[in-house]
Amino acid sequence: MIHLKTEAEIAGMRQTCRLAAETLRMIENHVVSGITTQELNDICHNYIVAHGAVPSPLNYRGFPKSICTSVNQQVCHGIPGKRILKMGDIINIDITTCLDGFHGDTSKTFHVEKPTPKGTKICQVAKTCLDAGIRAVAPGARLGDIGHAVEQLALANHCTVVREYCGHGIGREFHEEPAVLHYGQPHTGTVLRPGMIFTIEPMVNLGKPDIRHLPDRWTVVTRDHSLSAQFEHTILVTNTGFEVLTALDDEYLAPDPVQINGPT
Repeated sequence: MIHLKTEAEIAGMRQTCRLAAETLRMIENHVVSGITTQELNDICHNYIVAHGAVPSPLNYRGFPKSICTSVNQQVCHGIPGKRILKMGDIINIDITTCLDGFHGDTSKTFHVEKPTPKGTKICQVAKTCLDAGIRAVAPGARLGDIGHAVEQLALANHCTVVREYCGHGIGREFHEEPAVLHYGQPHTGTVLRPGMIFTIEPMVNLGKPDIRHLPDRWTVVTRDHSLSAQFEHTILVTNTGFEVLTALDDEYLAPDPVQINGPT
């Protein structure tokens, strides 16, 4: 059952989403060669706790850390640890905060210092896919419109969308209905209504869409070892369109879809 948020609940969601976004912005300066993913985890954990919240992933369904750190060919759910970042890596950092009982979810893929051509392309495509999905959100639109917009843009740029993972409703629970697929047919699926809050978080691969799990049973990687990137925002459906709850200030702009040239 999809829960339409009340004004009070929306206010709570704005607060936790802002903290999640501020945490993601804070950690960017620490994404440098020589740092470990565990150190990134600890910095984020301490920041979140210092602001009166808790990291939603910690112990969620057995996940052992406070954030997810997915490097290069890792698609999602990478577990922070001893891995040392090096120049040219890309790393997705996925932050979810729980503040006053509400969860806010956001992620971004960062370049570690000097980007590579392939890293540049996959990050550009993944971010533009997210923007295309967000731009499809409006009252009366359907979930299939979001997925179609995301996947068509990925394919137009010779990339693929991971199908096994999707966006999700969010609020007092970390994961709620609906499931927000990043592929689909326009004019199909659940009708969007004001008060719905969900994430859009496409995982886009530079190669084929196939994935596999590492032995830790959490970390997902591309089967062909191609790079993968992801960007995520938490979205509120409003009476006239959408509000990006995890955007800070005027940082969110949804550009028109473009063909992004670069390595394949």
